[in-house]
Amino acid sequence: MAALKARDRLILALDVNSLEEAIGVLNVVGDSVHRVKIGPRLFALGGLAFVQEVIQRGYQVFLDLKLHDIPNTVASAVDVFASTGLWALTVHAAGGEEMMKRASETRGGVNILAVTVLTSLGEDQWDRVCPGCSMDEALSHRAGLAQQSGVQGVVCSPRDLKLVKQKAPNLFTVVPGIRMPGENRHDQARVMGPSQAIKEGADFLVIGRPILEAQDKRSRVEHIVETMEVY
Repeated sequence: MAALKARDRLILALDVNSLEEAIGVLNVVGDSVHRVKIGPRLFALGGLAFVQEVIQRGYQVFLDLKLHDIPNTVASAVDVFASTGLWALTVHAAGGEEMMKRASETRGGVNILAVTVLTSLGEDQWDRVCPGCSMDEALSHRAGLAQQSGVQGVVCSPRDLKLVKQKAPNLFTVVPGIRMPGENRHDQARVMGPSQAIKEGADFLVIGRPILEAQDKRSRVEHIVETMEVY
């Protein structure tokens, strides 16, 4: 991947409750942010029309739906998204190599990102979901399958970057679970600061609450970009 400026590495997670609130945030941050993540809630509220509105504002949109179904069903959905102008779309690596392969084959110009393990899961919760299989073992296998399937990137915890980079060196990494030093982890179990995550090999950082909860959101963006520029 070509060298990216710090601002281009930042993805604002637009995890708010309403379309109106989302547009309000975009009006405030303006061109200080280049990439935006839209999740299931806003997509359920606004659909492709809202996605297109955000794209028309000049943002690179990352649609985080974590598609996970039989290969034909996922490929059929990806085919619809292929011509929308999205920057990236997520599928879940737990769906298997064939599912990810079919998604990649029908992607058009959209980057397909494979989600490995949710950053909200700690070891204790993971053991209840997949008893007898360590999280590292699952991460290793899923990252390897992602590379073999032909997807473009992997979504992983900052704590898992080293392992993912070893198993999928040709894929770029999109990393949620980013918190500023001293900030509340909220529902994230495996977190890291932005500069450290980049040092560990993250290509893109997904950051939501540290920006959304700031009194001056644009200033917070600038501060985060400055910390990212350290590396």
